[in-house]
Parts: sequence; C-alpha cells; structure tokens
Amino acid sequence: MKHTVEEVRLKSGARGLLIDVPGATVMSFQFHFRAGNRYVRSKDVYETAHIMEHMAFGANSKYKSEHEYEAEFTKNGAYHNAYTSEFAMGYVAECADFEWDRILDLQRLAICEPRFTNESLEAEKGNVRSELTGYLNNHNRLLWPRIQVALGEDIYGFRKRIGTISAVKLSDIKEHHARTHTSENMRFVISGKLHGRKSEIKRQLEDWSLERGERFEIPRDELSKANPVLIRRKEASNLTFGWSLILPRELKDAENDAMGVLDHILTGTMHSRIFGAARQHGLAYGMFSDTSVGFHESSWDFGGQVNLETAPQLFDIINREIKAVLAGDVKESEVEAAKSYSLGRHQMGAQTVSQIASFYQNRYFADGFIRDYDKIPSSINAISRDLIIETAKQFIEADTWVLAGVSCGDKEGLVELNSKVANLFDKD
Repeated sequence: MKHTVEEVRLKSGARGLLIDVPGATVMSFQFHFRAGNRYVRSKDVYETAHIMEHMAFGANSKYKSEHEYEAEFTKNGAYHNAYTSEFAMGYVAECADFEWDRILDLQRLAICEPRFTNESLEAEKGNVRSELTGYLNNHNRLLWPRIQVALGEDIYGFRKRIGTISAVKLSDIKEHHARTHTSENMRFVISGKLHGRKSEIKRQLEDWSLERGERFEIPRDELSKANPVLIRRKEASNLTFGWSLILPRELKDAENDAMGVLDHILTGTMHSRIFGAARQHGLAYGMFSDTSVGFHESSWDFGGQVNLETAPQLFDIINREIKAVLAGDVKESEVEAAKSYSLGRHQMGAQTVSQIASFYQNRYFADGFIRDYDKIPSSINAISRDLIIETAKQFIEADTWVLAGVSCGDKEGLVELNSKVANLFDKD
C-alpha cells in the first residue's frame, strides 16, 4: 500500500510518526513509553510496570470500571491492548476509519487519566501471578529469560518475578505512572487515512495532560560467556534449546541485513543448510536462527526442539555449517536466492495499515530512526557474500555466548552438546 511518512515534534516534547495511507479504512494507533521493568523504583517491586499495564484499561476520569470502558471502546469493533517489556510499555489500538477521533480520545483517558484503585490492583496481581505461573509451564518462555540472566542481563526470571508481586502497593503503581508517563518520554505512530486530519491529531495530542519529564536512557549490562544451563523438567520429553551469541556493539544496518540473509540460508526453509538437513534426516521438526540488534549489543540466536537421542546429530550439523561459513563457504547462488526471498517478503509486508505501522515503529521507538521503505530493495540487493562471512566471524571472535536447554535429561547431555559448538570459538 502506498503511504507517506511525516515526523512531528510536539511542543510538549512528545514525538511521533504520522503515516498517511490514502484510501485506508482502518486507523492504527501505537503509543510507547520507556516504562518497562527496568525502570521500576526498586527490584523489590519488580512487577510494578507489568501490573500497571494490566490496570491500564480500568477506571479513569470518565469511566468507573474496566467493564464500562471496554464496552465503550469496542462497541463498533475497535481493538486495544497493552504490553510491557524490560524497557517499554506500549498501548495499541485499531479501529474503523469513521471513529478514529473517538478511539484516540479513549486512549487519552487510559494513558493520561487513569484512576488506579486497590480493587483493581488486587485483581490484576492475581491475573499477573496466573500469567507468569503459566509461563513456568511453557518451555520456550522459560528458556530465554534464563539465557539473558546467564549472560549477565540485570533482569529477573519468572519465579523471582512472581515473588515480587505481593510487595507491590497502590503507591508504587501511581509513582511509576507519574514518573514514566511524561510527554518527553512518549513516542507514537499513527497510521491510516490522515489527509486533512493531521492538524487535528496534533492539536489533540498537544492537549494531553501529561507532565513534562525525560526520555530515559537505556541501562547497559556487562555481558560475558557462561557455562551451559540446564532447566530440568521431568515432564519435558525432549530438549528445548537456545544458543545465544553476543556481539558487544550494535550492528550496522548493512551488517544486520547480511545476517538476515545468512539466517535464511541456515534455517529459513526446508532446504536450508541446518534446518533443511535436520528435516531431511528426521532429526528435528523445527528450529530457527535469528539476528537482533539491541541498544548496546547484538545477538545471534539459534533455538528449537529436538529429541534427546537425535540432539547430538543436530548439533553436529550446526557445527559443520557454521564452520563452513567461517571458512568462506557461502555460495553466491545461495546469497542471491536469499535476497530474492527477502525482496518478496518485503513487498508482501505492506498489505495492511498495521503492517505498515509495524515496519516503522520498532526502530523509531528504539532510537528515533525513520526507516525508508522505498530504499529497502536497494539495501537488500547490496548485501554481499563477504559482509555475511565477516559479520558471522565477528560474533565468533567476541566469544560471548551460552547454550541453555529445558529437558528431563541430565546435565552431562547438555555439556556434550555444548562441546560440539565450543570448538567453533577455538583460537587455533
């Protein structure tokens, strides 16, 4: 879908993108604050941000309860949700074009004028406790926070998080909202049919009753290599594994694009080097690799599920194929095929207003950078075999990694798998 992007900087200090999609019948709203778990006043009340997010659509200055607010918000089919991560708290909504101004005002009430109550606090404590307890039974959910902790990130796993719920008081919720939900800390992406509406949207946002504040810095952790980590679960009949490699810097855009091509070559399809070979030999039903760029470092992650008896063979393939890449064994034909796939996915990724918003929002919310949709094809075409190999080598040379798994097996089995990838980091 054709669209144009404009960045606006409000007098209040808030900043955002207005994305005009001519002819769209849907409006999408995304509001973002650096207000996640890492910004609570004390780790003793670690779940404050998460609980506050659950309370976001409760009572406010106009509606006495969550039920009243929900009934009004959704009466014409509109959707809303909220999320919390380590750094962010976000509010999302989609609605039919004809009611965009009503939905924007309802979001204003939830974000700017909540009325937190003890009744809602106690209810949401129970809901958060139930949510996190459920994650203890989800092996993939359980695995990755444990990997983060092992590498040195200053976060809590689910059991520790559950242990802090009871300590959260109403005063903690109110303090967190007041300190984090300020105009300078707000970013937004609004997309839809905006022609003739931009001035009114900006006027409404300028009137939001948020105090002035600050855009918080992202904390930096010192990450290091860790010994293999086994989370033992009697009911886990196979191995859910994660292998995370850290490069202590942010990848450049071209490097990140190059690693995306490499991930596709290694695990992206049924004929990929690692996943395809595993499927061909009946070793694993599913696995992935993915590269992500954080605020101070970048990660190259592998994960999946494999039966205990076939795990050693799968890790032999992982070792073999990464060793081949490091030795320069990447064919131009593979690179061109992966680039062609990426071009197709890019073109398919702008079919809805929501997809268009998603293309811009993650990067914009992270560092204020506005991606250029029309330049993505040329960026993909510029990816080189040499840059793929060089960037992969840098992850190995950093030697900051950990292998972790959830399984009913013993630690010795995971240590054996660890040894199969550890020799990739040998300096000889």
